Amino acid sequence: MYRYASFVLFLAFGIAVQRSNGTEVTVKDDNDNICLYAKLMVNFTVSYEVAGNTSATGMFELPVDVSTNGSTCKNTSSTLKLNFGPGHSWSVNFTANGKMYHADTITLSYNLSDATIFPNSASNDTKVVTAETQITNVGIDTCYSCRSVDTIAGKSVNQTLWNVLIQAFVSNNSTSENITSCAADVPVTTVAPTTRPTTAAPVTNSSTTAPTPTTTPTPTLPTPATGRYDVKPDQNSTACLIAEFGLRIGVKNVEMNFEPNGTTSSGSCGVDSSQLVLVSNAVTITLTFLNDTKKFHLHALNVTGKTSSGVAFSEANTNLSLWEAAVGSSYMCNKEQNYTITGLLTLYTFDLRVQPFGVNKGVFSTAEDCQADAESFIVPIAVGVALLVLILIVLLAYFIGRKRNMASTYESL
Repeated sequence: MYRYASFVLFLAFGIAVQRSNGTEVTVKDDNDNICLYAKLMVNFTVSYEVAGNTSATGMFELPVDVSTNGSTCKNTSSTLKLNFGPGHSWSVNFTANGKMYHADTITLSYNLSDATIFPNSASNDTKVVTAETQITNVGIDTCYSCRSVDTIAGKSVNQTLWNVLIQAFVSNNSTSENITSCAADVPVTTVAPTTRPTTAAPVTNSSTTAPTPTTTPTPTLPTPATGRYDVKPDQNSTACLIAEFGLRIGVKNVEMNFEPNGTTSSGSCGVDSSQLVLVSNAVTITLTFLNDTKKFHLHALNVTGKTSSGVAFSEANTNLSLWEAAVGSSYMCNKEQNYTITGLLTLYTFDLRVQPFGVNKGVFSTAEDCQADAESFIVPIAVGVALLVLILIVLLAYFIGRKRNMASTYESL
């Protein structure tokens, strides 16, 4: 079956972030009719083994030079397969059921012999990883749209998708203008606070006074529990990334504490970048750190999950400069801090300490304190200095007065 693809890609790629309008692909059948359409942006982070039983991180994007060999279009199933580079491919399988369709799995095949992406790899094998997707309940004659960031975290591979627009079953040689949006893109309707009237006191005259409504207060969240997380190259190695903190997440006007109990940690440790992935029952958090040889900082943060009311969300910022410290040391901030990550996402940290590079024997190195902690020492130091100056002034006044008294006594004699 003959199929071909046309592509539109406006590329401006940073070290770990794809800054483009996405890869646009149309797949056609034997009759030269469009049977599948896709426009999307995908970044990959792969942890792989290098010499010395250590790990490194390969970071790459879905590029412009792709082919759709292997893509298929059938009545109840279709496959989008994008081949790129020396032996890499990324594919999605779709299944239709009546008036709806969904994506079954995403498959990434990557060739470790590609030294451009995987320098000094200890293996030349081609690895294949599969993952489930959240593309479900899509109308058969609609395009699935998801502008929000969706990170699919795996043991050694993280895939980040956003600005996704796909129609897996195109009819009449024309893509649909109707959209099925992902849950993360659906706006949340704010419910007005309910009021509970107070009981009115009895009155003796003929007129009555309307009861004053009182707003039910929003319960205050307790301080989140502190969790300790680490990343190890393998089960027999010591940690190459360690972190301790309590987290509170504020998203779409809802706040919730991140629960460390039951949370699994994974990620990767590289020379220039390291990544920590935390997966709890409700939330997945991906933190990416960069190393510029002298200092490290938190460069990217992606948070996906559901609120306690079941509202799905996905927020990310891939251009951060937080938690900066010298490589070989740890960053520490004991005081509560809040960071506006996106217009809808705020992150609150408590008792934070993190070291993504240069971990020795699995323990934290000397910490560099945040400004808030440093300022907490300034006040007692200033008070101490002021007291010392005051004591010196009192002693000086005492000795001067005593000397004058002694001089007066000698003159009287």
